[in-house]
Amino acid sequence: MIERTFIKENVMETLVDEYLKNKLPRAGYSHMDVKKTPIGTRITVFAEKPGFVIGRKGKMVKELTETIATKYGVEKPQIEVKQIESPDLDAGVVAQKIASSLERGMHFRRVAHSAMRRVMAQGAKGVVVIVSGKLTGERSRTEKYMEGYMKHCGEPSEELVDQCHKIAKLKLGVVGVTVKIMPPEITLPDEIIIKDVPSKTTVETVEE
Repeated sequence: MIERTFIKENVMETLVDEYLKNKLPRAGYSHMDVKKTPIGTRITVFAEKPGFVIGRKGKMVKELTETIATKYGVEKPQIEVKQIESPDLDAGVVAQKIASSLERGMHFRRVAHSAMRRVMAQGAKGVVVIVSGKLTGERSRTEKYMEGYMKHCGEPSEELVDQCHKIAKLKLGVVGVTVKIMPPEITLPDEIIIKDVPSKTTVETVEE
């Protein structure tokens, strides 16, 4: 029974996350955090532009609350909106910007390199942009762009690397956009920092 409860909650969170992704593309939606409280379910929405999530006179946030409660069965949802301090260091925001640019007809190479420059300008240790699908013709292919340092395997790649996947709907088909970012403040397990130790001056006293 406990396993079924966990599965049900995870499915609910995934469906709500997909709903917010489709509903808040202009808000720069990144991710959400769900916590159970004694008075209901608190859903914290992280977005680049909180004003689009709240809406005029709170109209949008009321619509989101009603839909999440009725359609997805969330008990007494309470939506809290938080602004992302560094949007160019958030993989979800960067991936959404790339997907939106592709849907507007911009070239994928130009969009990817421009996004990487913005990320590295914020001090990131590394960034990877992967674009896959029918980019220029009928045959699908994958283009991968990387700058800086990136962990691809092991525990650091799962816990320290911010990763997100978005899709862009083009005339030729659906294009997948994956962004991986290593934030500037993380410390890798194999990173060694050598500190300067002040030299000690020894004074010898000679007795006459």
